[in-house]
Amino acid sequence: MKLYKKEIGGRTLSIETGRIARQSDGAVLVTYGETTILAAVNSAKEIREDLDYFPLQVEYRERHYAGGKIPGGFFKREAKPSEKEVLTSRLTDRPIRPLFPKDYRNETQVIVTALASDGKNSAGVLAGIGASAALTVSDIPWEGPIATVSVGMIDNKFIVFPTIKEMEESQIDLIVSGNENSIVMVEGEAKIITEDQLIDALKFAYESIVQIIELQKEMHKDLKVSKREVVPIEKDENLEKKVSELVDKEIAKIIKIADKLERQNATDALHETAIEKLEEDFPEQEKDINNIINDKLKTAFRDQILAKKVRSDGRKLTDIRQITIEQGILPRTHGSTLFTRGETQALVVATLGTKRDEQIIDGMEEDYKKQFMLHYNFPPYSVGEVGRIGFTSRREIGHGNLAERALKPVLPRYDDFPYTIRLVSEITESNGSSSMASVCGGSLALMNAGANIEKHVAGIAMGLILEDQKYAILSDILGVEDHLGDMDFKVAGTEDGITAIQLDLKIDGISFELMEEALEQARRGRLHILDLMNTAAPDPNEISEYAPRILFLQIDPDKIGALIGPGGKNIKQIIADTECEIDVDDEGLVSIAGDDVAKCNDALELVKASTFEPEVGMEFDGIVTRLMTFGAFVEIAPGKEGLCHISELDWKRTEKVEDVVKTGDMIKVKLIKIDDQGRLDLSRKVLLPKPEGYREPEKKDRGNRDRNKRKHNNRGRGNSFKRNR
Repeated sequence: MKLYKKEIGGRTLSIETGRIARQSDGAVLVTYGETTILAAVNSAKEIREDLDYFPLQVEYRERHYAGGKIPGGFFKREAKPSEKEVLTSRLTDRPIRPLFPKDYRNETQVIVTALASDGKNSAGVLAGIGASAALTVSDIPWEGPIATVSVGMIDNKFIVFPTIKEMEESQIDLIVSGNENSIVMVEGEAKIITEDQLIDALKFAYESIVQIIELQKEMHKDLKVSKREVVPIEKDENLEKKVSELVDKEIAKIIKIADKLERQNATDALHETAIEKLEEDFPEQEKDINNIINDKLKTAFRDQILAKKVRSDGRKLTDIRQITIEQGILPRTHGSTLFTRGETQALVVATLGTKRDEQIIDGMEEDYKKQFMLHYNFPPYSVGEVGRIGFTSRREIGHGNLAERALKPVLPRYDDFPYTIRLVSEITESNGSSSMASVCGGSLALMNAGANIEKHVAGIAMGLILEDQKYAILSDILGVEDHLGDMDFKVAGTEDGITAIQLDLKIDGISFELMEEALEQARRGRLHILDLMNTAAPDPNEISEYAPRILFLQIDPDKIGALIGPGGKNIKQIIADTECEIDVDDEGLVSIAGDDVAKCNDALELVKASTFEPEVGMEFDGIVTRLMTFGAFVEIAPGKEGLCHISELDWKRTEKVEDVVKTGDMIKVKLIKIDDQGRLDLSRKVLLPKPEGYREPEKKDRGNRDRNKRKHNNRGRGNSFKRNR
């Protein structure tokens, strides 16, 4: 067993190898605080010659036992990966994938398991360190190491590996990965920060990244690891020459075609023609021919941009595609927007729900509820293809999460807009940056639904072509520019600053100076888009008539029991009578939701009546609930009864209670006394006109007989009223 330690951010980061999962090609335990993850990597010995890509699988899994919990649900075991696990798998995959040799085709798997969680330090951020360290101590060929850190900012002071509690106060939430030369991956959100603050945060993160890389290099040197030999894929120079003769002129024409589908059709035709003409001389080499053509297309696209500063659709480097915005295009939905940017189109629909619609998250580290959700769907027809429809893909989860994080900082406070909000982005066309179209469409759909967001949020995707000392930064990239370029840099924010960011590089890294230039170019593009959005939707709409209406009432927490009643009787009755949803929290905040405003108001009055404190002199419209020989019990509010004594029913002498009232009668009564046990004495007669010549009867001491009788016949009444106080 070997153990390596370094203090990072005031706590010890330790990496241990040689004790657990010893049959893996490489395995490490990474511990920070009392949070521990296991990372194990394995790669098949056989080369997958049938593949033209690197088959890498990265999986991050959390075990509830790590946090001392048993999973919720019926089966009581972890099932399919949660959204957090999927997102962490993506964050682990993205920085390590480009560092495998281009010719490596062996199936490779990285599995990271969270084994212990102290509830303070996040296990997810350790996954990147674990994957890198496991690959570093293995014989798998890999051009690492890299390191991953999280960064927060409180009171303008940066924190590396902030605790879960510190993140509640942090202005930024960034996950940053890098190698020993530069940053290679960024993902995160911010409560509107400037471009300069973001650059400073990345520089701060890089300081800790270098220290963690040094620790891994020490491991590599100490363990004397030797890597497998990578067998280079042989190139057929004769075939390359023949393909060039056939396709070079056509490729020069194809890269100038602006329309995506037309360009794709021309490319497909070029592949078919080349294969057909070369089939006799180069049989069973279709894959090689296709790869050569693809490489030539990539080179031609990149050369055109670097040499002429003109892109395939004719735009200059900083131009944004034409944008159209259509608000409220769907009937009956609470809010909708069709946002189109070039050949990318997002139909975003907003739905407003009540507190009961919040998403319950049963996590390893904590359980919580989500009040805002954004879901992203990418059907095959969006790119003109036929595809399989199955589970939500990792890409869909990742893009939806990025858009959700971008919009979250501008959402109204729950007190000002008491709704659970769900946005769904249906990508109906795609040619680059559909996640950023979801941000723009989501902001507009929120306005259309009546959400009083602080400001519009727009997103833009930036690209990069870098060859030696030449480079070109591209605004609002196309799909082909993403595929053939060196960078995918998504930035979302308001006119005041950044709310979300995602950076992925296909090269070893870029300088901070180049990143600053890309951020400034993104800022200018974002402001252009925001101008169009502010023109289309300057203010929020009225809330849709089809959305639920929500009312609030603050009651004394001591009155919660009176509202709920024995066994929930009172609150269930109000819900049944008004057809409204009613929830009350421990602080006494009552929320009433329903489709009918009038019924919501009725429910509000009933809640008030259930929880108010009656005072002597108040008048009520009550319902007679029970008749006794000595009087009638009258319900003056849900769960609250008082006794109207037979002598208080009428001015004239009453022989029998039923001569004046019957069960179910609605009568007007006045509270004339509250005794020391909280029992209510009511009077009907004091609200009736006094007869002419009426004389008060002589008061006789009824003695204890009548009172004892009353007490005997209502033995449970005192306790009932104590519960309702």
